[in-house]
Amino acid sequence: MQTLVINKRGQLKIQQMMIMLLAVTLFFVLAGMLVLVTQVSNLKASSTIIQSDNAKLLASKIADSAEFSCGASFGTVEMSSCIDADKVINLKNFIKEYGGGNFWGVQGLQIRKIYPDNSGIECTSSNFPNCDVITLIPINGTGVSNFVSLCGQYNVNGQIYSRCDLAKIIISYQGS
Repeated sequence: MQTLVINKRGQLKIQQMMIMLLAVTLFFVLAGMLVLVTQVSNLKASSTIIQSDNAKLLASKIADSAEFSCGASFGTVEMSSCIDADKVINLKNFIKEYGGGNFWGVQGLQIRKIYPDNSGIECTSSNFPNCDVITLIPINGTGVSNFVSLCGQYNVNGQIYSRCDLAKIIISYQGS
């Protein structure tokens, strides 16, 4: 009879040890899942930040591209972040013939004159420079902007002069 009681106590200790091992394993699995969820959350946030930074850099790069850049058109020194309004208006008129602007890799591209303000009037060849917004590709998705100079040559009373206005180039991209 003595040996039977010892065996039951041994079995009870084995069961207790097994339950403790399962509890410790479950604890580490849950702790690991918590760490994993936190890391994935941080990864999504940093991905969005990187995507936004890349769009801001792309806005500067597009402003300095050959299709937009003033170059040395308005003086002897080549200007950075300067957009030639005449080039952009002509590009707007013919953008559908050149793939709709897909070669920039953006979902939307707009140049908005900040000063002087003309109440958000869309620019066309006929109403330019008395307008505010030049939409090359309609804006959708998340947009980022960068300040630029919007320069053009204007005819006033038969005299041509150069003028630069403060503007923003707005790039929209696929945000998460």
